[in-house]
Amino acid sequence: MNEGQKQRLTCVEICAGAGGQALGLEQAGFEHIALIEIEPQYCQILKENRPEWNVICADAGSITGTDFGQVDLFAGGVPCPPFSKAGKQLGEEDERDLFPVALRLIEEIEPRAILLENVRGFLDSVFDEYRQRILDQLDELGYDTYIKLVKASDHGVPQLRPRTVIVGIAKTEGAQFAFPESNEGEAPTVGDALFDLMAENGWEGAEEWKRNADRIAPTLVGGSKKHGGPDLGPTRAKKAWAALGVNGKSIADAAPEKGYQDMPRLTPRMMARLQGFPDEWSFTTRKTTTCRMIGNAFPPPVAKAVGTKIKECIAHG
Repeated sequence: MNEGQKQRLTCVEICAGAGGQALGLEQAGFEHIALIEIEPQYCQILKENRPEWNVICADAGSITGTDFGQVDLFAGGVPCPPFSKAGKQLGEEDERDLFPVALRLIEEIEPRAILLENVRGFLDSVFDEYRQRILDQLDELGYDTYIKLVKASDHGVPQLRPRTVIVGIAKTEGAQFAFPESNEGEAPTVGDALFDLMAENGWEGAEEWKRNADRIAPTLVGGSKKHGGPDLGPTRAKKAWAALGVNGKSIADAAPEKGYQDMPRLTPRMMARLQGFPDEWSFTTRKTTTCRMIGNAFPPPVAKAVGTKIKECIAHG
């Protein structure tokens, strides 16, 4: 079977955001039947980058799964604030917890596989009971489940960014899932990843900056609608960025120009590259919103790596 003849599998995705997970799954060979996202600005970005995608701008709770017919993969990055250390970690008591909605849709759609991702905090002991309840419900719905903390830097993304990834494979598939192997050490440094962008306006300090930015980045943060402007996060994060020669107090509109003397700031495009988005993926909206979109995204290379392993489990039938 040649490349053009390979089976293309279908996917329904909720909480699609700015398309990080969707893009990675597309690269892994999945075709989206629908992408559901509640925020109009995010929906617009999805449509601008992929006009052919069926973007449904709606609350996932209002969607009926039986409308989609047979689907190979159900995916989603359910909201992370209920489980994030940056918030109050209210879990199921948080109105933004969409795990119940995801479970209902999985029951209605009956996909052959599931991919859900969330923040590292979802694995904290405070959520042990709730997490087990979700896994037990997936078991009752007919899925073998696999859960792991996956670091983006293990899959070529130049930042740490640990995320909790849950994969479910329908027991009827008779397949054993294995998470993609770690490629630790293969992610480029911040300097290597961003040098061309940092130097594009002729800044003479770009070479020296590259030599100093000799590690992967701290985890990018996106903030919420209420909190988090166009910057690189709280004080501790800003200090980590400063150690890489990056001023994290704000985000620049453009790269440093000739004669620039201060510590450079990142542009939204630089942030997007650190998150694993291709340069052609456009974010045509206000800077604050763009930074939130990028910082909250699931890195496409990670979604591609996990999606490829899922495809190996279900592409046989």
